[in-house]
Amino acid sequence: MEKQTDKVKKITDQLEQGIKDLFESRKYADYLRTMSKFHNYSFNNSLLIAMQKPDATMVAGYTSWQVNFHRNVMKGEQGIKILAPSPYKVCKDVEKIDTNTQQPIIEKDGQPVRERVQVTIPAYKVTTVFDISQTQGEPIPEISRVLTDDVKDYQRFFKAIQEVSPVPIEFRNIESGANGYYHLEDKVIAIKEGMSQAQTLKTAVHELSHAKLHDKDTGLEKDSQLDRRTKEVQAESVAYTVCCHYGLDTSDYSFGYIAGWSSDKELDELKKSMDTIRSTASEIIKGIDEKLFRAEQEEKVETLAAEINQFAKDYDHYGYMDAVDDPEKHIEDIKADIKSGKVEHLQEWFKSVVEEKELADMYEQAKDIMERLSEYSKVKPAEHIAEKAASLSEAVEMKDVVKNHHRSH
Repeated sequence: MEKQTDKVKKITDQLEQGIKDLFESRKYADYLRTMSKFHNYSFNNSLLIAMQKPDATMVAGYTSWQVNFHRNVMKGEQGIKILAPSPYKVCKDVEKIDTNTQQPIIEKDGQPVRERVQVTIPAYKVTTVFDISQTQGEPIPEISRVLTDDVKDYQRFFKAIQEVSPVPIEFRNIESGANGYYHLEDKVIAIKEGMSQAQTLKTAVHELSHAKLHDKDTGLEKDSQLDRRTKEVQAESVAYTVCCHYGLDTSDYSFGYIAGWSSDKELDELKKSMDTIRSTASEIIKGIDEKLFRAEQEEKVETLAAEINQFAKDYDHYGYMDAVDDPEKHIEDIKADIKSGKVEHLQEWFKSVVEEKELADMYEQAKDIMERLSEYSKVKPAEHIAEKAASLSEAVEMKDVVKNHHRSH
């Protein structure tokens, strides 16, 4: 059987090749020409943008939107405050340095020679940028195609993602154009309402990756001072890997998204982050697998408990009605017994039904239920149960189901 680490590596290798192939397309060339006009913001500015407008996707200054993209900021929009370099120059008297020795030049009187030079002092000013959702005008080229497919066992899969996530996941009406975002201050993942099942799952894993890796307080990469490009490449690569592991192909969206956030065709952000991507994807897959397994086991127990309850009712309707006041509570009691392995009384009762061999249809059903109960039994093999039961004055009763009720003849 293929190891999970090998499978994850194979998927990420396919991811890298798929993006390289996309780089060769004309569609990407058109996209790249436009994206090259956007500024790549520093770690600190990326943090400021995320804190003020978590759903921001593409940001630029007021004039830049007009000149470079032929779009205008809409009236009434509140800008995002970031820091822009604003260096200034001053003249200072300094010691003159010998270019050969890199030591101060000394006068005959022993004093260092001084000269007046112009020095650039680094400084910053507050400036305002706007997200694309705050503008209107010509469309921006896209290389990603929104996923439209339904997903088998979607509800179970999404619930597993929710349980693995370190923060709550909520559906929200996001009008910015983003499919989701991780809110650094509120510690919550927001998913856009109304998307397809495939896009919703992919986005949930993407934002889950941001929460795990890039949270400013607890993220695994919080001390790495990553820029926005690297963060987005990491999150989408993890999302692609996780989804692909479960048979959900997100390449139509993920390849273009990662290519769009990569600085060049060398895929530096992807290559430098590959260990992080693989380890994070493996961790999420392991967590989802555990949640899916537990959900599957819970469903099996629930189904079995309901079948046992129904069997008892069909086998001896009047006896069942006398013994059971609350069917729902009764099913919960059966579930509790199955989970704890206390199924001996159930097995023995079904054994007595099987030995009667009176009704062929119920005989086969009883045998099937007995076999499934054996998976949860703490006392094996079944002969041990029979030996214990033989010492009793009568068959072990089925707890709260058919208490002393056998089918009337």
